[in-house]
Amino acid sequence: MSAPRTIVGVSGGVDSSVAALLLRDAGEPGAGLFMQNWADDGSGDCRAEDDRRDAVAVCGRLGLPIHFRDFSREYWDGVFAHFLAEYAAGRTPNPDVLCNREIKFKHFLDAARELGAERIATGHYARVERRGDGWALLRAADSGKDQSYFLHQLGQEQLAATLFPLGGMLKRDVRALAAQAQLPTAEKKDSTGICFIGERDFREFLARYLPAREGEMRTPDGRVVGTHPGVFYFTLGQREGLQIGGVRGFEAAPWYVVGKDVAGNVLYVDQGADSRWLQSRTLWSEAAHWIAGAPPAQRFSCTAQTRYRQAAERCEVGVRDDGTLEVRFADEQRAVTPGQSLVLYDGEVCLGGAVIAETDAPLEMRLNQATRRNHAA
Repeated sequence: MSAPRTIVGVSGGVDSSVAALLLRDAGEPGAGLFMQNWADDGSGDCRAEDDRRDAVAVCGRLGLPIHFRDFSREYWDGVFAHFLAEYAAGRTPNPDVLCNREIKFKHFLDAARELGAERIATGHYARVERRGDGWALLRAADSGKDQSYFLHQLGQEQLAATLFPLGGMLKRDVRALAAQAQLPTAEKKDSTGICFIGERDFREFLARYLPAREGEMRTPDGRVVGTHPGVFYFTLGQREGLQIGGVRGFEAAPWYVVGKDVAGNVLYVDQGADSRWLQSRTLWSEAAHWIAGAPPAQRFSCTAQTRYRQAAERCEVGVRDDGTLEVRFADEQRAVTPGQSLVLYDGEVCLGGAVIAETDAPLEMRLNQATRRNHAA
């Protein structure tokens, strides 16, 4: 049998199943490849063995050969170790971005080439277009499912060798096509969150690797209003899990996380979803990645997202000499979180992005200044 021209990453979900179906129906010589990225198959709807069986069933239904690769060691070294280090530092990482860069579009691409394939395909909702001498990453036609945010670390080599068959489709049409083709994943629930955690309790999972200690919850002016089980377990803007009851001197209103002091083991909280302590207008990032290989200019206007499900916000970007960014937004932003990804867009074209390092939110600036003083002492 001749080598497949395209290998589809089949995850056992409906999206990758339909991606494989579309390529087969287009006459593309192909095969499937199932990746195991986590040694423990977890619980709930993200169990590796269940997904593996579904991937095999889909390829069998489509008449495609299937290959298997275990990338769990690569996942640990390239994704999970970073995930733990970021949480230990009090930041909130985005492992899906690293998983795409390090696993799906690096080790998977290498494995496909070893099998003789020219390119890979996945069930991501995004589009790739040839523009001039290069390749552009574009938003998907289905704005509610667009995943370009998680793909912003890809470069020209990866995009040149990648197909996104679902980029021009709506999710409802993907489901309908899967049902029409009688694919065994047609009614399968979409995976949510971080796949290696599945539907387990996140706090319990993280505690296996980052034992935390109880500490005080304080207001920004220093009043103690409760205790927390560990600052690692919370992120800016979070409301759930604080378990703050009636506190004397405060109204009966919801509390939100507005700051974390990892060194002091203090979690800062305030009342009101739009607390001023959560608001920022400027952020500074780590070194940026540019899909085209370079920024469009040293200073330029564009739109940006600081989290996945967020409307694009207008901003001015300054590229500093070391490749880091200073980004000022036209409007105040809520709960911009260090460790998360800033992703930049020119219309529907994804320019690239960077990890958020810090912002000018008032409490964050105060805590950062205190940390710098302690390091200098």
